[in-house]
Amino acid sequence: MTLDHLFLYLGILGYLIGAFCYLLHLVGRTRRLGAIATGATLAGFAAHTLSHLLRLYTLGRAAAVNPSASLSLFAWAIVLIYLVVEFRYQSRVMGAFVLPLAILAASGAAAVPERMAALPPRLQGLGLSVHVALAIFGNAAFALTFCVALMYLWQERQLKSRHPGRVRLPSLELLDDVGVKSVMIGFPLLTLALISGSAWAEYARGSFLTFRHREVWSIVSWFIYAGLLYFRVSAGWRGRKAAVLAILGFCFVLFTFVGLKILRDGSLL
Repeated sequence: MTLDHLFLYLGILGYLIGAFCYLLHLVGRTRRLGAIATGATLAGFAAHTLSHLLRLYTLGRAAAVNPSASLSLFAWAIVLIYLVVEFRYQSRVMGAFVLPLAILAASGAAAVPERMAALPPRLQGLGLSVHVALAIFGNAAFALTFCVALMYLWQERQLKSRHPGRVRLPSLELLDDVGVKSVMIGFPLLTLALISGSAWAEYARGSFLTFRHREVWSIVSWFIYAGLLYFRVSAGWRGRKAAVLAILGFCFVLFTFVGLKILRDGSLL
């Protein structure tokens, strides 16, 4: 086991402890459990960061061009964005929804064999790494939007039933605010990823658009989130409609990020 994989496993362990405590905090809402959850998540994030730094030092270049590294960076970006939101809004409840998604991505990174793509020397520059990083961070912001949308629908249903139960979620106003701000972060990143990807395709293959499956589905995802922002501004979409569209958009993101790979190769392995 290499040192960077060891720190990846330690990061996953921290996230698991954090997710478990966030779930308990979601039900009991005790301050101590919340503090433990945040501490464990921060410790896992620190270990995960060391894993990426060690990999970067070992390879001497960015390594997010293979499935394992991409999933690991995706999980890392999800946790980073979540921690910013937690400290900004002083709300730990969202961790119970966001951390499991990061754990799935990080666990996938640990399970997938490390295989570096054999790229021609002319393509081993900064351009491809920038494109991949922009896409991953944009998808991570959409992952937060997805989790918040699920919470919004659940909270709305609880309020309508007048039987909230033991699970106490943030207000609809707070969830709507986090949802729209995360889209406003993810959408420009996805736009820049598409632009940089087109520029890289022109440099690598002599064409801005090669109409490969990943490019087509990425453009479809872009239109869904563009529509979400447009309808929020022009038609005043809030609440359920925006939440449903955000969930749909992330389904396309997941299909583009993971589903196409599975359909093409039969598995991620």
